[in-house]
Amino acid sequence: MVAVAFDALLKGWHAGPGAFGLLELVLLAAALLARPAVWRDGRARVCFGLAALMALAMVVMPSALAWGLFWIFAGLGAMVPAAARFGDAWCWAQRLLLHALRSTVAPAIDLRRWLKVRRKSGKGQIRAALPQLVLPAVGSLVILGLFASANPIIAAWLADMSSLSPRADLVGRLVFGAVWFTFAWSLLRPRMALRLIGTFDGSGDLPMPGVTPNSVRLSLIIFNALFALQNAMDLAWLWGLAALPEGMTLAEYAHRGAYPLIVTALLAAGFVLVALRPGSQTAAMPLVRRLVVLWTAQNVLLVGNAALRTMDYIAAYSLTQMRIAALLWMALVALGLMLVLWRMLAGKSAAWLINANSAAALALLVGCSFVDLDAISARYNIAHARELGGDGAPLDICYLQSMGSSAMVAAAELEMRPAPEPIHLWARLLRENVQARVSDDLDQGKWALLDAWRLAQVRSILRKAALAPQTHDVLDCRTRDVHALRLALGLELPTDASVALTGEARP
Repeated sequence: MVAVAFDALLKGWHAGPGAFGLLELVLLAAALLARPAVWRDGRARVCFGLAALMALAMVVMPSALAWGLFWIFAGLGAMVPAAARFGDAWCWAQRLLLHALRSTVAPAIDLRRWLKVRRKSGKGQIRAALPQLVLPAVGSLVILGLFASANPIIAAWLADMSSLSPRADLVGRLVFGAVWFTFAWSLLRPRMALRLIGTFDGSGDLPMPGVTPNSVRLSLIIFNALFALQNAMDLAWLWGLAALPEGMTLAEYAHRGAYPLIVTALLAAGFVLVALRPGSQTAAMPLVRRLVVLWTAQNVLLVGNAALRTMDYIAAYSLTQMRIAALLWMALVALGLMLVLWRMLAGKSAAWLINANSAAALALLVGCSFVDLDAISARYNIAHARELGGDGAPLDICYLQSMGSSAMVAAAELEMRPAPEPIHLWARLLRENVQARVSDDLDQGKWALLDAWRLAQVRSILRKAALAPQTHDVLDCRTRDVHALRLALGLELPTDASVALTGEARP
C-alpha cells in the first residue's frame, strides 16, 4: 500500500513537498493496520494523532520543522506500546535518537535474519527445486519467441525490454523509493532501545564544594540585588523614564543586551535546579524559598526587558523571521523559569519538569508549523515602512524578495495602496514574478495548499483592480533607478524620474 501511494502521489520524484504530507498519512494508516498494538494503546493513538496533525501541516505549508515533528511523534507512537510506563522526555529523546540511527540499516538487518532463518528451516529445498524450474523457463522462452513472430505487439514489447538502459529519472525514483522504504520500515518494525544513559533525579541534597545553606542564602541576596539594579536601569531606559548614556542609541542598546540577558536567565534556572533541589535543606528554608520566588520574578522581568529590547530593535531595523523566533524563545524561557519555581515549591519530580518543558516546546513548534513567519514579517514591515507613513524602518525590498511566495499577497496589497512610484514598481515586479513561478509549480503538480490559497488571494486582488498578471526578468533588488524599473515593466518613462527607492540594508 505504501509503495503504491508513493508512486501515485509523488508521480515519480518530481511532485511538490505538499505531497509528502499525504504520503505520511498513508504511512500512518499502514502502521495502524499492520500493528494492532498501536491502536490498542491510548498513548500511541495520541502520538499518531499528533503525527497526523504534522502531516496536515506538510500539506498546508511544507517545512523541515513539520517534517521533523512528524517523525518525532510517529516514532514515539510506534515505540510507546512496548513501554510499561512513559517515563520522561529525556529517556524518549535517547530512544528516538537510537531508533533513528538504527532505522538506516534496519531493513538490511531484518533481511539478514530472515535469510538465516530460511536457511535453517529449508536447507536443501532450494537446491532440490532448481531442476524443476528448467522446463518452465525454457518452455516459456520458446513460446514467447513463437508469439513474437506472430504478434507485432509482443515483438515490440520484447524489443523495448532488450533495449532497456538505466535512465536518470528511473535511478532517481529507485533511490528515492529506497529512502522512503527505510522510513516506512522504521514505523512498521520499530526496535526500542532498552539501555539508556538514564534520567535525572534532581531531588534531595547534592554534596558540592562550597554549596551550603548559608552560601546559597547569601548568593540569593546578592543575586537579587544585582538583578534589581539591572532591571531598574532597563525599566528607566527602555520605558523612556531616563535618557540613555551619551552617544548610545536605543537601537544599539536594545541589540547589545537581549541575548546576554537570556543567557543570564538560563544560568539562574540552572542555579535553582542544582542548589535548591526538592527535599534538600536549602529548599526547606523559608527565607531561601522567599528569595527564590523574588529572584524568579526578577528573572521573568529580565526576560521581559530582553523582549522589549528586541521590539525596539525591530522598530529601528524591521521585523524578520529570526527576530520573531527570538521573541518566541524568550517566552519559552520565561515559562521555563516559572516551571522551575513551581517544581521547587510543589516538590515535583525532575521527570515532571522535563516533561512540562518538553510539552511546552513541542506545542510552540507545532503552532509554528502552521504559521508562516515570513508572511507576518512582510505584512508588518510594509505596514510600518517609513516611506508609507509608518513609524518603522525603511522598506527593505531585498528582504521582501528573498521571502518568495510568503511576500506575494503583501506585495499585491502594496500595489493597491498609495506609495512612492519606485516602491509601487518594485512591488509589481516582485508580485508578478513570484505569481508566475507559483502558477508554474502548481500546473506541474509541485503544489502546496498554502501557495494555492495565496495565488487565489492574489488573483482576487488583481480582479478587483483589473490588473493582468505578467512575467518580467527579475532585476537586482538593490536597483533604485526608476527608469530601470519602468523599462522592466514596459512602461513609459516619466517626465521627472528623479524619485528613487530609499530602502536601507538590514544590519
